[in-house]
Amino acid sequence: MTHLLVVAHGSRREDSNLEIRELIEKLRLMTTRFAAIDCAFLEIAEPTIEQGLRQQIAQGARQIVVMPYFLSAGRHVSIDVPEHVQRIRDTHPQIDIRIANHLGAAEKIGGIVLDLANLAI
Repeated sequence: MTHLLVVAHGSRREDSNLEIRELIEKLRLMTTRFAAIDCAFLEIAEPTIEQGLRQQIAQGARQIVVMPYFLSAGRHVSIDVPEHVQRIRDTHPQIDIRIANHLGAAEKIGGIVLDLANLAI
């Protein structure tokens, strides 16, 4: 069973965290590819990355794809998320945990930016 964990930054503004939770609900309706789709937050909000991964493992995940919901490959994408994931890999070596490319690496991101800009005109 493959699970998806979408990792966002986390915000003191609960409405921002709610946006991520609503995205997860939409993703669940869009695909049956994953046995479960959940979110976690790097900081400020919960569940944390470790909590999210442990929850998915408790639900029976044998493979987890961690998707960094970040636009650029800064410190959070290149260092922080991998460090959090590695902690769980160290304690659960039987689980295949993979980190997908961050959101900003998607080929279609340029078109999305232009679509949103065009909506403002």
